[in-house]
Amino acid sequence: MARYTGADCKRCRREKQKLFLKGAKCESAKCPIEIRPYPPGEHGRGRTKDSEYLLQKREKQKCARIYGVLEKQFRGYYEEANRKSGKTGENLLRILESRLDNVVYRAGFAKSRDHARQLVRHGHILLNGRKTDIPSARVSPNDIIEVRASSKQLTPFQVAAAEAGEKTVPAWLEASPAKLRILVHSLPERQVIDTQVQEQLIVELYSK
Repeated sequence: MARYTGADCKRCRREKQKLFLKGAKCESAKCPIEIRPYPPGEHGRGRTKDSEYLLQKREKQKCARIYGVLEKQFRGYYEEANRKSGKTGENLLRILESRLDNVVYRAGFAKSRDHARQLVRHGHILLNGRKTDIPSARVSPNDIIEVRASSKQLTPFQVAAAEAGEKTVPAWLEASPAKLRILVHSLPERQVIDTQVQEQLIVELYSK
């Protein structure tokens, strides 16, 4: 499976905002964007006038980086969203939010989406009672996600149970830290998705 292996913090600096890719580090003073709040590279501090196309491209890149999705898969999600009824941009965000790794992260069982992907890939997560090691697996309303019994004593899950309540869990999910279980009530509407992206710019980019 193809995945990005470069420096996460450079991606935040490229987008000129925190994408929260590194968990607790993003909340600390050690976050590189706090020290160097400009894009990486020799010309990072230079002033550039962004064209309409560049703004659309950057918004797409930002969204893909937040959810840890590469271009081919992201394009596939867009095409699926475009086939559905309703607003394409909102459909796209709903698809991204329904990924298993995102749900594990949103419920507070992982420090970042990258950490959540690792937990899923290593076989620690059950989806409706079955081991699922595919981070891009999609959840549906009334699905139950839980940590395997043999994995519950591992440090990441013990930390998640101990820190329960420190992170706000979205209303479309019900997390039970004591049982290390998540119930999906529904898929989210746009107004409850806090991802800071302008999805209409992505739609305009792919519509050309």
